[in-house]
Amino acid sequence: MDCAPTENAVMGGRVKLLQPRRGYRIAVDAVLLAAAVDARPGESVLDLGAGVGAVGLCVAARVPGCDVTGIELQPALAALAERNARLNDASDRVRTLVHDLAKPLPAGLGPFDHVATNPPYLPAAVADPSPDPSKALATVESSADLARWLTVATGALKPAGSLLVIHRSDRLDEIIAILAGLGWGDVTVKPLPPAARVLVRARPARELRRRDAAPLVLHRPGGGYTDEAEGILRHGQPLAF
Repeated sequence: MDCAPTENAVMGGRVKLLQPRRGYRIAVDAVLLAAAVDARPGESVLDLGAGVGAVGLCVAARVPGCDVTGIELQPALAALAERNARLNDASDRVRTLVHDLAKPLPAGLGPFDHVATNPPYLPAAVADPSPDPSKALATVESSADLARWLTVATGALKPAGSLLVIHRSDRLDEIIAILAGLGWGDVTVKPLPPAARVLVRARPARELRRRDAAPLVLHRPGGGYTDEAEGILRHGQPLAF
């Protein structure tokens, strides 16, 4: 990983981010996921697969008084996430731990009011991984597959908590089946056209109850973001289901 990161900003400059000059860099997915977390001051949020901390810092910027814990496999990215918390004057309530989700979460961590996660999009069996090792780890399942990822996520939540996942739309059925099997079958799905992505919100339910929310259309036909997407990405507005 390049030792000289770039400094960028999201949410109209509300959140500053140091990230690797090359390799995996954040996309709008992180901001959309953070906007979907319906946290309140005093509540706790877990960000699984935190990377450089974008999701957690966007949540913290939008919801003063909430506490965010990030879990990240790659030590170099976790170190940048810690630097980013300091850069945004949020280190008192945003922290990032290095941990492999293939192992149980550290003792005493949680339970949380909300878990937000952007798991690697590609199964190892079908992926053509990037030659950049850091980017490959961020985009292709490795020690923890999707089922393990969601098992850890639901296991870290309070009984009345909520799980937010952003993922590829072609894996939606797989995600719903895993969540239903874990007892988190109260599922709301929000498409994000024209991107081949979906947001999924899950709450506890023994039987599957799926709702399809109105899509969030990201782009105008002639180019540029729609007003709703612009409000979320640039102005820190929440993403409603």
